[in-house]
Amino acid sequence: MKDLASKTTAIAALALLALLPACKRNEDVKALDTDVAINEWITDQMRTWYYWNDKIPATPNTNQTPDKFFESLIYRFDATLRPDGDRFSWIQTNADELQASLAGERKTTGAEILGYRSKTDNTQIGGGRVHYVLPNSPAARAGLKRGDLFAKLMIDGQTLNVANYGTLLSSGTNYVFTMAKYENGDFVATTETKSATAQNIQEDPLHLDSVYVKNGKKIGYLVYNQFVSTPSGGSTPTFNNKMDAIFAKFKAANINELVLDLRYNRGGSSTASTNLGSLIAKGVNAQKVFVRREWNKTVTPELKKQYGEGFFFDYFLDKPQNVGGNLSRVYILTSTRSASASELIINGLKPYMDVFLIGDITAGKNSGSITLRDDKKRHNWGLQPIVAKNFNSDGKSDFTAGFRPNVSVVETLANPLYAFGDLRDPLLQEAYFQITGGRTARRAATEPTAADQREVFSTIDGKAGGGSYFIELP
Repeated sequence: MKDLASKTTAIAALALLALLPACKRNEDVKALDTDVAINEWITDQMRTWYYWNDKIPATPNTNQTPDKFFESLIYRFDATLRPDGDRFSWIQTNADELQASLAGERKTTGAEILGYRSKTDNTQIGGGRVHYVLPNSPAARAGLKRGDLFAKLMIDGQTLNVANYGTLLSSGTNYVFTMAKYENGDFVATTETKSATAQNIQEDPLHLDSVYVKNGKKIGYLVYNQFVSTPSGGSTPTFNNKMDAIFAKFKAANINELVLDLRYNRGGSSTASTNLGSLIAKGVNAQKVFVRREWNKTVTPELKKQYGEGFFFDYFLDKPQNVGGNLSRVYILTSTRSASASELIINGLKPYMDVFLIGDITAGKNSGSITLRDDKKRHNWGLQPIVAKNFNSDGKSDFTAGFRPNVSVVETLANPLYAFGDLRDPLLQEAYFQITGGRTARRAATEPTAADQREVFSTIDGKAGGGSYFIELP
């Protein structure tokens, strides 16, 4: 994955690893054809890069499968015992799929869905709802749309349940939705079914942009669903370029208000977040700090020696499309699924302008990761460990409990989901009210119903590892 300066995370990271003492042991391993050998490779990477590398057990048990072994090394978060711990590092069996997912490519019907536990049987999925649908995807062609409800989902002939949803959603192909209505607090099946076939899709994260005009207010609105600079396997920052073009359009329209919809954005690329921040922040230039990163004591001296002090900072970019000069504040729509790079935008903009949040409490990820894979291709496991803690230009990094919204508005099953950009949407409607002083209708209830509290899964949580902010190295 390459960014504006043609940086390549995995290759550069592994090239740098060769400079570090912890990696010399890899040269002695001729073939990583056993779990023990792979686990020794994992240990080397983690002792070098992991932010909490001083917490790794001195003599870990390498006689485990790599996924279980990796978990045994993690300084895992515990609210009582380890409140400073790790909630976000992960491992995948296929490093190619890991890197493709971080670039927005994965196997999907194009429908992002949310599943709920049955009220009468805890082992079953009682129904679900569609968060949104990618344009021109199999799901879109099947007629699925944002807000649709389903009572049952079958994948490759198996009914989705609490035990099998992880496997079927990650590898299944043929989806059959039995559609539903929501009545008396539960899903009621209809006779309608919709079918879609999952395939590899490169998502365009810039889902929608529009401009609203009322009472002298010109409001730019952008739905951004994943921080991705460059499509999977590409070398041109296509999505950053598209983002620049959208903000050029906003600037030409003389917008004086901005609503940024990050409610479903789990995170992604450091370069995409810096690009977006540079288009919004007020009074910034290439000498102003967007984010500072703190790495562990092992790797910090080597990084400083190799790249200099500036390596630890991301500076804003000089962007002619920047609209910050016309803004007094930015409105950001959030949910519990707004994570990582989404929170970095909030934190990074705060020193420069007023940031007004509408929605729900964000996930609380103030850290960054890198992708690690074996450069000799002796195995295909991929690691995405947390390697750095993020601070804004004021030295603030205290949002592990998430950012609380200025106005709480929660999407509930009792209230329908409208298409993005529809002013009946409760979150967008509240932003519109805050800006113009008038709603198109009464705001929806802000408290979740009992059914909403029975969420089992959301496919959005699987995007970019469920909340990734990955760092591209020089």
